Amino acid sequence: MVSHVYSMGLYGMEAFPVEVEADLSQGLPSFEVVGLPGTAVKESRDRVRSAIKNCGYEFPVSRITVNLAPADQKKEGPLYDLPVLIALLKASKQLDCGTDDSVFIGELSLTGEVRSVRGVLPMAIEAKKRGFRRIFVPCDNAAEGAVVKGLDVFPVKNLPELLRHLTGAEAISPASANETENLISPPAADFADVRGQLQAKRALEIAAAGGHNVLLVGSPGSGKSMLAKRLPSILPDMTFEEMIETTKIHSIAGAIPPGVSLIRTRPFRAPHHTVSPAGLSGGGSIPRPGEISLAHNGVLFLDELPEFSRGAMEVLRQPIENGMVTISRAGGTVSYPCSVMLVAAMNPCPCGYFGHPKRRCICSPQAVTRYLSRVSGPLLDRIDLHIEVPPVEFDELSSDEKAESSAEIRKRVNAARAIQNQRFHGTGITCNARITPDRLREFCPMSEKSRNLLKTAFERLGLSARAYDRVLKVCRTIADLDGSETIEPQHIAEAVRYRSLDRKYWLKEL
Repeated sequence: MVSHVYSMGLYGMEAFPVEVEADLSQGLPSFEVVGLPGTAVKESRDRVRSAIKNCGYEFPVSRITVNLAPADQKKEGPLYDLPVLIALLKASKQLDCGTDDSVFIGELSLTGEVRSVRGVLPMAIEAKKRGFRRIFVPCDNAAEGAVVKGLDVFPVKNLPELLRHLTGAEAISPASANETENLISPPAADFADVRGQLQAKRALEIAAAGGHNVLLVGSPGSGKSMLAKRLPSILPDMTFEEMIETTKIHSIAGAIPPGVSLIRTRPFRAPHHTVSPAGLSGGGSIPRPGEISLAHNGVLFLDELPEFSRGAMEVLRQPIENGMVTISRAGGTVSYPCSVMLVAAMNPCPCGYFGHPKRRCICSPQAVTRYLSRVSGPLLDRIDLHIEVPPVEFDELSSDEKAESSAEIRKRVNAARAIQNQRFHGTGITCNARITPDRLREFCPMSEKSRNLLKTAFERLGLSARAYDRVLKVCRTIADLDGSETIEPQHIAEAVRYRSLDRKYWLKEL
């Protein structure tokens, strides 16, 4: 007898339906899984056999063939344990129920417990598109699946509970989305704790408002990391579409905490400088998201930038430009979104005191040159704001005056982002940093005086065409913060000031 049960598969960001067929026939007892299964799928035979026996059912003694269709698509992961078991029970007539409108996803323990799996949200979205009405998932994944409206998501703790539901003995209540605020990281610290550094705070406010990349350069202890780690506290609120996109990526990576429906706060990822290029971009035989994709719609913070390997830094160039990272393997190509704010921090030299107003640098000119040259010109050109973080004076540190809080800064950031959301509605552009070159003239109108000032800065600083575009986008953000529709000369002057730091360090020494 042949039975059919439906499940889902995952490749990259895309889910696809999988039909699990089980056939019991005469012959020597065996258990074969076909349909291009991966190692974890092949191992499901032993988990399914033990789960059936330990839950009080009989494992069929016959020639068993399980087919996972479509047979030309690679199947990976333990999520097929549950549908394979249901298909076997139906084929052996130990279970009699209709499952044509249902999808089953879950890993089994040897005792029949249902364990969490990766990628439930994108699979639930695809199941809804395919017309399925019900999906059975592990309890730990039910909250993220319940985000999909019009699909009943049933949380399953163990096999006996599921079988009682399918036979009508005891129904399982559908899960509902958790509407409370769920953080993927601890609450961010407040800018009110930062003394001094008014220019750096202003630059980070501009970066947050427009989604721009930032480089912080300063001596040890000046507050670079402190400032960067407070950036999440002023980032604008996420739209629902951004929440769904971000949650999908974390779901695929298996990085969503149990009980979390949606990631409602922008991610902040801070990989160690020993991270490999594949760790940043993603990879594996079945490519998974890397750090740059896990930071999608949020911040990727690289502390001590020159200490990262050259390969790791250069792998960032194309993704931060296009907002998409593409991973090619022999089995196919996948693309993950990575629209991130790149925030990097570094010292100006190995000892950290090159250019310090009071402390003497002990590095030789050659050592300074070698250190700065670890950050390539093309990568530097892709960073919108270059910020010098000077040492804080004693009077500022000891002052009792309360600095501006993150909540106050965030109000201005949200107001500027609201202007952008209205401006870019229907265009697919999410913020000023993502304005495409063909729309720059449309979205960045300038007066003649502003145009002449930008021309003078372009010629004197020797800016590249990419740098010109990025300066213009920063000008647009500064104008939005001022509530100005047109880019004025003062906006040009401030934006250009944030592109001059590389002339102080890199062009001076290289």
